[in-house]
Amino acid sequence: MALLLSLLTTLVLCSYGPVGSLGCDLPRDSVLLSKETLVLLGQMRRVSPSLCLKDRRDFRFPQEMVTGSQLQKAQAVSVLQGTLQQTLSLFHTERSSAAWNATLLDQLLTVLHQQLEGTKSCMEEVTGKEASARTAKDPTLRYFRATLWRYFRGVRLYLQEKKYSDCAWEVVRMEIMRAFSSSAKLQERLRSKDGNLQSS
Repeated sequence: MALLLSLLTTLVLCSYGPVGSLGCDLPRDSVLLSKETLVLLGQMRRVSPSLCLKDRRDFRFPQEMVTGSQLQKAQAVSVLQGTLQQTLSLFHTERSSAAWNATLLDQLLTVLHQQLEGTKSCMEEVTGKEASARTAKDPTLRYFRATLWRYFRGVRLYLQEKKYSDCAWEVVRMEIMRAFSSSAKLQERLRSKDGNLQSS
């Protein structure tokens, strides 16, 4: 689920240096938590992707939210936070519990929750420092949130349509890993440019 993925897929998949360049204090272990998320999603595979080719779906993950060169810090953190929230919500359901290994699912939910708490604190700090145009009233920020909501709604509707089959969950699992990979690249840009996402 494009799912959703900073969750993620480790928002900092390729990051190994200090994480303070966002302009806020992410947990020191955020890199390890992000990597752990991707590892867990990989370990959760129950069905060979080759058996689910007919179930593949293009969920159209909104790449512009993680590749845009004019993103502000509050907008970027909001994308990461929204991805984590939606992914956590997707996997924290009865249907999900019935589909996945209980131990791996519990570990995934724990790691996602830890990362979400870190981004919440970060978001509060960033929005507290920046002008109102860059916070909740920012039309771009609201657009991103609405876009993420529609994206994850599409994932949920797909699962319903496929009656939560094993292949449907496998397609969603792979989609979420891809989404998190994109979120990881956004996190890397934030860190490598000291929070400035504009093109160099």
